[in-house]
Parts: sequence; structure tokens; C-alpha cells
Amino acid sequence: MLALTKKVDYGLIALCHLAQNRSRVATAREIAERYQVPHALLMNILKQLAAHSLVRSSRGPRGGYELAVEPDAVSLNDLIEIIEGPIRFVQCALVNGETAEPRCELTEVCPVSGPVRRLHQKLKSFLSETTLADIAFDPCFGRPPEYLEVGVAPAVKEH
Repeated sequence: MLALTKKVDYGLIALCHLAQNRSRVATAREIAERYQVPHALLMNILKQLAAHSLVRSSRGPRGGYELAVEPDAVSLNDLIEIIEGPIRFVQCALVNGETAEPRCELTEVCPVSGPVRRLHQKLKSFLSETTLADIAFDPCFGRPPEYLEVGVAPAVKEH
């Protein structure tokens, strides 16, 4: 099963919240309560994001977190790699300058190695091209999941 981890999911939720609320800082508690995510885990994720300069933290009674970069400057690939490390769709895919040393015992005889490596590159490209802005400002953002169907964009009502 290919899915984002809970940590990446929570990081994405926090970044979207910060992107949509650029005019003020938000506390980890505020975000955790708003989206019903574990506060302690969210704090650790926000620390990771701050260490990589995606968010800025400030202490004190008016402290909290704010987005440190433009939403279109953060890719989904960036977020995933910061929280979970390099994406590896298949074991034989090379990431971040690795040598061609086989990572799988079937590499020499595997008939799908070439096609799945290409699929890995397409997935990585897609995740690199998808930005925080694409997600945070998508017309479907915030809609209840029961109204959303994968691959079908619901009609957006004009006001």
C-alpha cells in the first residue's frame, strides 16, 4: 500500500494551516486541537520543519509557528524527505546520488526493475512538482471526505 505516513500527514496539515493563516502565528496546541492530531507528535514534527527552515518558531506569550517560505516554494517531496527521508518506491531505485550497487537480490534478473524505476522517477517528479500552495489552496480543501471521490473533482459553487 502506498500512503503518506501519519507524520507526513500531520506535517502537511500543519503547513496548510500556516499557509492559510500567514498574517499570524499559530501554536502547536491550536493546530493540534483544530485538526485533532496528537499534540506531542505535532510539536516534534514542527521542530523538524523549523530545523529545515520551512517554519519559524517564536517563544513567549505571543509565540508559535509561522510559515518561513512561500507556499509555492515547498514541494510535497520536500516535506516527505524532511520527515521520513528519501522516497524509495522500490528497493532498486537509486536516491540522492547513491551508486548503482544493487539493493535487491533480484536486480540482475528482475523483469520489472526498469519499468518500476521509471515509475519511481515519475512519482518523485510528481511529488516535486506538487506544492504546498497546490494543496492548501485547492478548492476541495476542508471538504468532508465523504463528499470527495478520488480522481473526481466536485463542482465548486460560485458565490
